[in-house]
Amino acid sequence: MKKILALSALCLAGSAFAQEELKIGAIVTLSGAGAAWGQAMLYATELAADDVNAKGGLDVGGKKYKVKVVPYDDKYQAGEAVTAANRLVFEDKVKYVIGPVGSAGALAVTPIVDKNKVVMLTLGFTDKALGKDKPFNFRPNLTTMETSQPQIDWIVKTKNIKKVGGLFPNDETGQQIAQDLEKAYSKAGAQLNAKEFFERERVDMMPLITRLMAKGVDAIELDGNAPGTAGLIVKQARELGFKGFIIRSGGPATPEIVNVAGVNSTNGMLVNTPVNPANADVKAYADRYFTKYKKRMNGFSPAFYDGTHMLFQAMTTAGTVTDTDKVRVALENIKDFKGILGTLNWTGQEVYGAAHQISAPFYIARVQDGQEVIEATCSLTACK
Repeated sequence: MKKILALSALCLAGSAFAQEELKIGAIVTLSGAGAAWGQAMLYATELAADDVNAKGGLDVGGKKYKVKVVPYDDKYQAGEAVTAANRLVFEDKVKYVIGPVGSAGALAVTPIVDKNKVVMLTLGFTDKALGKDKPFNFRPNLTTMETSQPQIDWIVKTKNIKKVGGLFPNDETGQQIAQDLEKAYSKAGAQLNAKEFFERERVDMMPLITRLMAKGVDAIELDGNAPGTAGLIVKQARELGFKGFIIRSGGPATPEIVNVAGVNSTNGMLVNTPVNPANADVKAYADRYFTKYKKRMNGFSPAFYDGTHMLFQAMTTAGTVTDTDKVRVALENIKDFKGILGTLNWTGQEVYGAAHQISAPFYIARVQDGQEVIEATCSLTACK
């Protein structure tokens, strides 16, 4: 009888322990051209989970929850993202998802997460990723919509740029970014007068770059391209003798571009970066990132580290991990969050119909000898 009681107690203890595990799903690109971004998001989530687990777990409603991150590789493909979302929601029973990386993936999984009331923090740049009809979608990173105008105003004025060419993926992400950039360059007094679209698997960019150069462009825009692809464009443009500016007005990826294109080819490149090297908190995070993963931190990672901590705070405030309606409202209501990137707030009501877009400082940097050197500090209205 004592043995039976002891076994029953163990079973109950095991059941209680299982209830105190909080799963965070991750639909992230871990292979292919977008892997640097997917890894940045996954590692950020894992490091945020490490923070709370080191304190005995996340304290919600009088319980301590050990956070477990459950990742799936979507290979930067919408179909794979849907497969991952279905596994996470119906097999792993998650209520929170980080990802996907790409816009096509974000749009493809939204019906699944919304129907099942799963809170999603996505990277997808498309303006369709957010909206009042998508109440569970949030974006903790800045996109071209937020950053393009102030930084392009500054670049066009200070570098006297008139004609810009761009190579864009022929998908939701590329088309949206090309549209945003065309408006931004026009408003700044320049023209995005040469555009080429290509399938993401393409690696030979020389014919496309040759057509851009034939139109006499002063600069080539890289925004919208995965890090590996952007590196190929820079390398091949310089091999073809392009001497103009190379601009990346969104999607931090400098280490990966330098790795592919080389130090000499990337010298002078002007890039958007959410990270100021002088920020001690970010530097400490980057050191920790490198120590654990043996990789240089991608610039998107701090945004998702802060975003995951905002999600944890929302759960704590709501007093529940299961009622995602309450968690969603608590997340919406976070104000002046002190993250490693600075003071963070939600914006986007006028643009997207929902204030689920992060507002954070960002910077324009010049790449020199493989490193970013800050040239301007930006808000959502201007760079100085």
